[in-house]
Amino acid sequence: MPSPATPTDRLGAWAPQDWPLAPDWQPLWRDFLAGPAGLHLGRWLQAQLDAGALVYPAQPLRALALTPLAQVRVVILGQDPYHGPGQADGLAFSVPQGERAPPSLRNIQAELQREFGVRPTLGNSLETWAQQGVLLLNTCLTVQAGQAASHAQQGWEQFTQAVLRACASQGRPKAFLLWGRHAQAAAQAAEPSAAQQQGAPQHLWLRANHPSPLAARRPPQPFIGCGHFGAVNRWLQARGEKSIAWLEKSPAHVA
Repeated sequence: MPSPATPTDRLGAWAPQDWPLAPDWQPLWRDFLAGPAGLHLGRWLQAQLDAGALVYPAQPLRALALTPLAQVRVVILGQDPYHGPGQADGLAFSVPQGERAPPSLRNIQAELQREFGVRPTLGNSLETWAQQGVLLLNTCLTVQAGQAASHAQQGWEQFTQAVLRACASQGRPKAFLLWGRHAQAAAQAAEPSAAQQQGAPQHLWLRANHPSPLAARRPPQPFIGCGHFGAVNRWLQARGEKSIAWLEKSPAHVA
């Protein structure tokens, strides 16, 4: 059973100055907060909280705190945080250690076991992925308890689109894992067209169905059997980079 909600797993106020964030993401965040989408989001979200809404997670920017822009090697794009008590930890598809894995995370674990032939030992928190340069980004960074997609189209998407564009345009080439139609549509603004490919970073773009039980095994691109984790490691190795330790709970830190 999920643990009861506590003040430490929910958002207390719209206080973006108090949310941890890696330094190289801060200019992007400041620009967003000063613009119309950020101003609207702040007013709207604070009004929801003032009206008594229970909002998750406590640290909406945690993915950007754990994975600086300069260290991003892989981007996994989710939709919005889990909306059950104790589940949302600020990382797409992840829950705190000790929490039961939601169905999508269980299918991620099943694909890891299918692909590598061993049972994953990382547990239900994907924090160790984030520490290796895997940006676990939701397109919407808060949600109301019990109401999936309840904070969609209130401004978060403008910020996360800017994050995706920064990932696609700055630094080393990256692997983008786009699971489901929502992630694939959200990433279109960051993916260069054929006309833009010349001179652009040669990213790896991998697509499959969402790992949700409703889609994970269905055509046209079943998530179970997609082989994305091994494909990313082979691509990284071909570029002379260290693989992602997808299975392990405590991998060596990768800068």
